Amino acid sequence: MQKLVIEGGVPLEGEITLHGAKNSTLPILAGALLCDGRTVLENCPRLTDVFAACRILTHLGCRCRIAEHTVTLQMQNLRTDTIPEALMQEMRSSIIFLGAVLGRTGSCHVSYPGGCELGPRPIDMHLEALRQMGARFLIHDGQLDCSAPEGLHGAVIHLPFPSVGATENIMLAAVLAKGRTVLHNAAKEPEICDLAAFLRSCGADISGDGAGTMVISGVKQLRGCSYSIMPDRIAGITYLGAAAITGGTVCLRGTDASPMDNMLPVLEQMGCRIYPEPDRLHLLAPRRLRPVASIRTMPHPGFPTDAQAIFMAILSLADGVSVLEENIFACRYRHVDALVKMGAKIHVSGRTAVVTGVRSLSGACVTATDLRGGAAMVLAGLAASGTTEVRRICYIDRGYEAIEQVLRGVGGRIVRMETGGSGEL
Repeated sequence: MQKLVIEGGVPLEGEITLHGAKNSTLPILAGALLCDGRTVLENCPRLTDVFAACRILTHLGCRCRIAEHTVTLQMQNLRTDTIPEALMQEMRSSIIFLGAVLGRTGSCHVSYPGGCELGPRPIDMHLEALRQMGARFLIHDGQLDCSAPEGLHGAVIHLPFPSVGATENIMLAAVLAKGRTVLHNAAKEPEICDLAAFLRSCGADISGDGAGTMVISGVKQLRGCSYSIMPDRIAGITYLGAAAITGGTVCLRGTDASPMDNMLPVLEQMGCRIYPEPDRLHLLAPRRLRPVASIRTMPHPGFPTDAQAIFMAILSLADGVSVLEENIFACRYRHVDALVKMGAKIHVSGRTAVVTGVRSLSGACVTATDLRGGAAMVLAGLAASGTTEVRRICYIDRGYEAIEQVLRGVGGRIVRMETGGSGEL
């Protein structure tokens, strides 16, 4: 087991190059199963979730090679349509392989996924949509047996909620299905558009991504291609947030403002000055942050649930009262106890958290409970006086590539250590 040890109180200053988006990479890796021949994915982040997805691909019969930030996949015929429970449990979004395997082979056998414990993540919408496309399901002992005896076909599907995972599974199942699929109330996230762009590069017929209604006309075959993953907007906002909470100045390279348009205005409300350029983004933090009256997590283009914990940590040092409302996941306030342990003043009632800013935070030993909550603890530690230890950083490694190296590169005093080990700050 490893931990991060942080000596806080140092304003961050410098440049950061963003890695590729985790939330794009995982469905695109699943999409590679649908493509004949070789697929080369560039700007792939080196994350534990990405490695877990590659282990699933290898098990299914796809030759997979990782070299730095490039993943090369060689797909011919799947040797199995079954993903063992041990592999499914390694990451929360592993259910994304359901649509791809079913679309490729007409059958699929999986267990329910693992990953961060954010509360129930039902896959009812996934299954109902695939049923409309001709799939049949048998659920027993946590196992999901899927088949499409006559093959998948197009359908008109209305999602009751713009679920990202359901939208991705429908896209992956529909690109090789017979006929046309019209998906209403589809998720609009930039990562959905990235998946659609990848599939189009492979020969898929998709339109309407990012607009709410998608039209997918099935084709007979997809071919491998070379494709570069978009920058990770949640990692980007995390590093901008690290500059904000420490009173620093950071420049993100290799990205523009557009993927973060639903989050940057909140930083500006806090008093941060943001200077966008075509391929980079600068943030200059004020001496003291201002509170934000209300942040409500909503489907895109609303404020993303993945950024809620990050902004809660930042607002814990704002001069006044801020209110956050979590509307996506039921258990996404599990980081609150750790922030309170560090001196934050936060009151939670149901879906609402009231954050009363304090003058300073103090270092403490805390334990990550999920990916973004763990990142929030790191940000709090960067601003706190004294030493902070963040344990169970396996969660953080799911979504941030070598976070300690990135933060050290802009002046953060942070090291990765074995639990009970030694190191230098």
